[in-house]
Amino acid sequence: MKQTILAIASELKGLPYLEECKRQGYHVLVVMNERLKDEPWPWDSIDEHHFMPEVRKQPDMTYAISYLARDRNLVRIVALDDYDVETAAALREHLRLEGMGDSAARLFRDKLANRSAIAKAGILEPNFSGIFNFDKIRDFMGKTPPPWVLKPRLLAGSEGISKHLVSETFWRKLDALGDQKSYYLLEQFIPGEVYHVDALVWQGEVVFSLVSQYGVPPMTALQGRGVFSTRVLPRDREDAIELRSLNEKVVKALGRQHGPTHTEFIKAHHDGQFYFLETAARVGGGNIEKLIEAATGLVIWQEAARIDLAELKGESYQVPTVREGYGGLIAAPSKHPFADTSSFKQPEVFFRPRSKEFVSLIVKTDSFEATETLLAEIAKRFQEEFMV
Repeated sequence: MKQTILAIASELKGLPYLEECKRQGYHVLVVMNERLKDEPWPWDSIDEHHFMPEVRKQPDMTYAISYLARDRNLVRIVALDDYDVETAAALREHLRLEGMGDSAARLFRDKLANRSAIAKAGILEPNFSGIFNFDKIRDFMGKTPPPWVLKPRLLAGSEGISKHLVSETFWRKLDALGDQKSYYLLEQFIPGEVYHVDALVWQGEVVFSLVSQYGVPPMTALQGRGVFSTRVLPRDREDAIELRSLNEKVVKALGRQHGPTHTEFIKAHHDGQFYFLETAARVGGGNIEKLIEAATGLVIWQEAARIDLAELKGESYQVPTVREGYGGLIAAPSKHPFADTSSFKQPEVFFRPRSKEFVSLIVKTDSFEATETLLAEIAKRFQEEFMV
């Protein structure tokens, strides 16, 4: 019976992963949210697909996948979106398949879990507290000066995050959360510049990593409805060297063995040191995979598939030779749905994402300075032509 790779998709992502699995001769099965049925999937690389009202809903997904497993030889389950990581882990546990199970996945998905693991590893990070015992929360607030940040433990990016300058607003927010409050954590807000390290891991070792810096912290840009940007740092810059080393420590601390990671750090204004913010066992979202491709030529979703399949077959994996170029990503909320960016004629434009809510571009350049200049020009036009 042909071996089947099952992909879970709550969003349109990871297309090169599916294409690589098909190219290597596997039966590619995708279970996706019904609202994605008209999206531009690589149908030639998908042997079979099924729609669900919501792929995150349990136990419906366990019932559905167990049913499909009756006459399909499922050998791997992959999550195409961050929100699918837990579902995929639960299904692997249920079907006793190789890959990250519930506990390993939780270290990456649960911000309180990875905060605790990072603390044990001695890596700098913001002070934090779980939302359980109120006396301990009061003690934390007494020892940690505001602002404080209340974060959902299991949501991605800046979704659901609130910042509090005084204790009264925090306690009122906690009252409003009701029985959901234990699914949050409270942490120290550290002003600074935010960086991300996108990496590939093989047999517990980081075999590829790329360091980039956000223009403004993602929470500030996205919640403030401002211009969001990120750009690849020079490889020999001191910050980039330090962050690559820190990222390796994070990978070791959380026990990642195979596959992609996306980790964020902040360089604090008050002491100039790097603090761990969060990590994920997935390819970075928001078109960061296209930024990586622009700067290096590496299609990171394809490499994620090559790593999974090499591990499955007991073969070796070697990351391909990459270009040491540069690139940038810029996005902003748009008053025009599916904004037309064809008027941006710069030869450096590498990719033009299509989005109902955002206007965005990925550029490919030969230097960090060229990226900075180009992103500044584009940001000005975004503000004038697309933003409210």
